[in-house]
Amino acid sequence: MRHGGQLLVESLVALGATKSFGIPGESYLAVLDALHDTAGRLDFVLCRNEGGAAFSAAAWGKLTGSPGICFVTRGPGATNASIGVHTAMQDSAPMILFVGQVGTDMREREAFQEVNYRAVFGTMAKWVTEIDQVERIPEMLARAWTTATTGRPGPVVIALPEDMLTTMTEAAPLTGPSQIVEPAPDGGALGTAQALLAGAKRPVVLVGGCNWTDEGRAAMQGFAQASDIPVVAAFRYQDQFDNLSDVYAGEAGVGMPPNVRQLLSEADVVLAVNVRFGEMTTGAYEIFDVPVPRQQIIHVHGSDREIGKIYQPVLGIQAGPNAFARALHPVHGGWAAWRRAAREAYLGSMQAPEQPSPVDMVKVSAYLREVLPDDVIVTNGAGNFAIWPNKFLTFGDKARLLAPQSGAMGYGLPAAVAAKVAYPERMVVCFAGDGDFQMNCQELATALQAGAQPIVLICNNGVYGTIRAHQENHYPARVSGTDMVNPDFVALAKAYGFHAERVERTEDFAAAFERAAASGSGAVLDLDVSAEAITPRRTLSEMRQAALAKQG
Repeated sequence: MRHGGQLLVESLVALGATKSFGIPGESYLAVLDALHDTAGRLDFVLCRNEGGAAFSAAAWGKLTGSPGICFVTRGPGATNASIGVHTAMQDSAPMILFVGQVGTDMREREAFQEVNYRAVFGTMAKWVTEIDQVERIPEMLARAWTTATTGRPGPVVIALPEDMLTTMTEAAPLTGPSQIVEPAPDGGALGTAQALLAGAKRPVVLVGGCNWTDEGRAAMQGFAQASDIPVVAAFRYQDQFDNLSDVYAGEAGVGMPPNVRQLLSEADVVLAVNVRFGEMTTGAYEIFDVPVPRQQIIHVHGSDREIGKIYQPVLGIQAGPNAFARALHPVHGGWAAWRRAAREAYLGSMQAPEQPSPVDMVKVSAYLREVLPDDVIVTNGAGNFAIWPNKFLTFGDKARLLAPQSGAMGYGLPAAVAAKVAYPERMVVCFAGDGDFQMNCQELATALQAGAQPIVLICNNGVYGTIRAHQENHYPARVSGTDMVNPDFVALAKAYGFHAERVERTEDFAAAFERAAASGSGAVLDLDVSAEAITPRRTLSEMRQAALAKQG
């Protein structure tokens, strides 16, 4: 006999879960009791806010391919955690959120902290369910694990009524995960796809998604290089293709470089593999006409629900990215000059003028490109500062990027903690804006307690930069609600046990970063960045003056 909490935890261990993130709550005390006995096999990483915990779980799923596990309490805990569920869905990252629920004898009375989880998360997750029989816990977990990891990966939410966790049962826990093989491409469809590429004058490969294996990534790279076809990464998935390869041509994401937009616009055949055609990757749905693009799109995805959802492809193939990549054979055509020009334009895009700022992020990025280890894990939240890790760093075949397609501020630090929990031996560098950092800066305490301290670079410019830029473009010289008064970030970080320094000149950054990397305690570097340097090639004043001139 075991109670429902033990049945749930033992089943998670059998499925392969090794870490979980969360905030304790009285609604799932039985689960916490069961986790007492799984230390070293399934650990509970104690976070400081449910939003941070959910971000960590979403990042874990994106990084490892295994569902990120998160436990939160009912009501406020669940609503705080919703930001991580939304992020996991937009990222197509596997995640399972367990939410405490009122007992089944109190449902539908608006009991203390009661919410209807199917209504709250119904449009945000792949599947939302609630346990109503303790014996069905293994069944529900098996389905949740499969749902989170197959097709288009994503989040699952399971509500846990308190009495379902305390009820005793003879039901046996799961004994292991199912082995579910990726769908392979149809042979005829594969031949058609290769014929379309071979007949192209300006082909492009567009890749994305987090469920690639090392073998699958190597196969895709081998195909692209042997075929000499330029490769573009979908929004915030440039880590899934070796940026050092001569065929890599940049990222189609927010702030899309003109060279990438031109490449996709002028392509005649686009092989899109594992891509969700979101707003950023498509240039607000303008690069490809809706619903029938002028480009011939070959859309390959593990989920039939993604193919034809927005764009009608000339050919749709339901197949997993790794199985598809392994099945490809090189094609050849007269596009060598097209590929060379794409690569040269990408390399040129990382050159930018000297910045009007005490700390010049163009020079900082160039330094980091030289010194970051091959297997670095870089994370960031949302804001104009994200252009530096997303457009001015290069990701080799071992490096990883954890950045939210949802554009959620505050993701970077919890993601960095999760990455350091997963790979304590690797360097993890988090880029944050001053506003972004303060969304979840309390997770420095989580990092300290878990022994998972990353290096955090705060681009401190005293403004909510992205909104300020929009403000100056649309309502020039009418600043409202975007200036910030910040705390002493160095003192704050030291209070959490981190090495911390204020960097006020570009030439001081290298030595400060070396000290940060050698500290062993994790580090926070507070970088003095001018608000004028809001983008690499256009200052805030230039935006304002252009908008004023337009208004006459």
